Amino acid sequence: MDSAGAVGLLRDRLGEELVVASLGTPAFLLHAAGDRPGNFYMWAAMGMASSVGLGLAIARPGRRVVVLDGDGAALMNLGAVVTLGWRRPVNLLWIVLENGVFLETGRQPIATSGATSGGADLVAIARGAGIENAFAATDPAELAGLLDRGLAEPGPTLVVARVRDDALERVAAPGGPVREPAWLKHRFMAAAQTSP
Repeated sequence: MDSAGAVGLLRDRLGEELVVASLGTPAFLLHAAGDRPGNFYMWAAMGMASSVGLGLAIARPGRRVVVLDGDGAALMNLGAVVTLGWRRPVNLLWIVLENGVFLETGRQPIATSGATSGGADLVAIARGAGIENAFAATDPAELAGLLDRGLAEPGPTLVVARVRDDALERVAAPGGPVREPAWLKHRFMAAAQTSP
């Protein structure tokens, strides 16, 4: 599945949801799909999007929170999987773009199912940690259905989108997300404070 198309499917479904995007590919693809005040692009915090999303979901229980992550970043913070399974925030949808590589640093393979048949199965890990709503999508129609379900039903929900490592051109393109942390923080905080 095309990674930009996968993120486009998410963007088409967003209304008042708050979105935390991991650094690199997820942030660039989300911005390319359509910037909005409810998007928070993380920089210099690889692996922490799921933890920030969890904190946000707990702090704002009346808002749906979406985390857009990469598989390398998700592997860097497996403790978040356990904490999500323990806390079970019903308003959290976690999407992992699984391409099997560290894309921005030269496509080094990583140990996920997207890279090898013997790699870590993020869906099985999530279910083992107590996230019952954990699924994988390999095509756009399947992903669209899982996104609709994850945005409508109580979570937490993990959707692993198995995508190609085809986003490098978007990552390298000029005009990506703003990298001014203070500005991003204030814009996002204002969006998070409004009622849906």
